[in-house]
Amino acid sequence: MTGPYAAMKIRDFRLFIFARFCITLAIQIQAVVVGWQVYEITKDPLSLGLIGLAEAIPSIGVSLYAGHVADIMSRKRIILITVATLVFCSGSLLFFTMDAGSFLLAYGVIPIYTVIFISGIARGFITPAVFSFMPQLIPRELYQNAITWNSTLWEMASIGGPPVGGLIYGFFGITAAYSADAALMAIGLLLVISVADRPVPPATEEQGIAEKIKAGLKFVFGNRIILSAISLDLFAVLFGGAVALLPIFADQILHVGKIGLGFLRSAPGIGALLTAIYLTYHPLRKHMGAILLAAVAGFGVCMILFALSANFWLSMGVLAISGACDSVSVIVRGTLLQTLTPENMKGRVSAVNNIFIGSSNEIGAFESGVAARLLKVIPSVIFGGVMTLIVVAVASWKAPELRKLQEVK
Repeated sequence: MTGPYAAMKIRDFRLFIFARFCITLAIQIQAVVVGWQVYEITKDPLSLGLIGLAEAIPSIGVSLYAGHVADIMSRKRIILITVATLVFCSGSLLFFTMDAGSFLLAYGVIPIYTVIFISGIARGFITPAVFSFMPQLIPRELYQNAITWNSTLWEMASIGGPPVGGLIYGFFGITAAYSADAALMAIGLLLVISVADRPVPPATEEQGIAEKIKAGLKFVFGNRIILSAISLDLFAVLFGGAVALLPIFADQILHVGKIGLGFLRSAPGIGALLTAIYLTYHPLRKHMGAILLAAVAGFGVCMILFALSANFWLSMGVLAISGACDSVSVIVRGTLLQTLTPENMKGRVSAVNNIFIGSSNEIGAFESGVAARLLKVIPSVIFGGVMTLIVVAVASWKAPELRKLQEVK
């Protein structure tokens, strides 16, 4: 089975990635609405960073145990439980906007942060389960094709979610926006239910939870290519992301309001989607390490240019290019992890990756909020972009194995 559509010909894989599409679309709508709602309540850039921190802390806290669970339990069952939890979280945010639940907002943003905290726990468990379940749906030779398709639909949701969230919020109100969020999350749950379960891989030889977790850590830290790739993205996203500050750019710098915020949030997805589609037909074959380093450096340059821009369309273009760079990084790193990791360790390795990468966006959001408070908004984003370029330079110097990497099989 070959060709750009090879993975999409497999029924369970189609159902699975369309479920992820709906869930991601819901999450993106929710992110726009929550960000604007919290900013309207507080008018404080740090409060935007705290949204990310409220999700990242529980996600990181449960990740290693969640990875162990994903290697010994039905991965589909874990996904079902966690998606059901996300449906509950979406429903709770919707409830807060209704007469029966609006009194909770008398406590300010605390109820919102509480729901985000619970969703962070769910995310900590779902990430290793999804990472290790997806390759069970496809043959090994289709890993890169499947990862590219998964990235493509994820980017489509990332493009669609923010403007849809902004438009619904702007024209129909916050209750309608959260209703769309909850409905899409429920559809994702139904699609996951339709995917056939897969057997749990044979367990590794270690005895006890602590020993199994230690084995996963040892594998990651003993593989210099994997460690270098995820470390590079960790620090780049930690310092280079400016997404958490987009409400401030939309309101005070670009003056485009809620709807403009939605389009700004979707701009990286536009670039990432176009790149993912291109890579579906022209997969990366050579110089994968150098391409990864160049992509992360390009992301840092884009952050600096975005900070300096006072034009909405220029900002959109720069964010789109940053998304293209990020798409290349995601596909290369995903291919490396899936190809170089044994089947019965994928949950634990994904958990370590989630700590490095999956939560770096949220920790980065907190860093952005703190930096914006201390340095002001524009200087803080420039600082992040410069730090990203420094990280790339250090990674290129300290990790020659990654820089010289040609291909993986």
